[in-house]
Amino acid sequence: MENLIYIIFVFALAGIVKGVTGLGLPTLSMALLTLVMSPMQAAGLLIVPSLLTNGWQLLAGGPVYPLWERLRPMMLGICLGTLAGGLLLRHSGMATATLGLALVAYALMNICSVQWKVAEHDEHWLSPLTGAMTGVLCSATGVFVLPAVPYLQAIGLRKDQLVQAMGMAFTVSTMALAVSLAAQDAWQPELAGMSFVAQLPALAGMWAGQRIRRRMDPLLFRKCLLAVFLLTGVYLTIKSFT
Repeated sequence: MENLIYIIFVFALAGIVKGVTGLGLPTLSMALLTLVMSPMQAAGLLIVPSLLTNGWQLLAGGPVYPLWERLRPMMLGICLGTLAGGLLLRHSGMATATLGLALVAYALMNICSVQWKVAEHDEHWLSPLTGAMTGVLCSATGVFVLPAVPYLQAIGLRKDQLVQAMGMAFTVSTMALAVSLAAQDAWQPELAGMSFVAQLPALAGMWAGQRIRRRMDPLLFRKCLLAVFLLTGVYLTIKSFT
């Protein structure tokens, strides 16, 4: 596959971001990879690195089952939304525009510190709806963060539970995306092989990011990252309409 050095650089950088902030590997990878390839190819490259790093994040926390019991409707919604939205990946212009707008929205929400609370009695209907919306967006863009992460932040999880819940949502999203790509015959052997190769710089970057986190102010790093998301999102949105 062409652009091998660029792909290695992207996943190493995304791994560093993951190590410092606990998220961002799929988002940053998709943002940078779609500058040189289609969203479908970029999503295929994400499968193994995302599954490995997010599975690690999920299992490194406390007991999984109590969290699974609470978030099961959301996880089911993610699966159904991802599979139902798979057709969007066939329209690269639409996928690129959706990714650009999603990156802009995510950056602006964080820059403006938009927060809200979800009452416990509303979780029974909002959880599967959020999951389905996340799944559709995941199918179109390969990005898992919206609206899953804002929802998880809104239901009052403790910090360690939030990190673990994000790991669960991202793991389920990755598995559902892999099934969706395979169903469309889009995860070819060459792409799958490159996805396995990409896990190495991603893991190395994650290790480096964890070391950087001990020396650098994560808040400053996150602000820089959000600026990158915002600028890249604006660029991709404009590109999709030109």
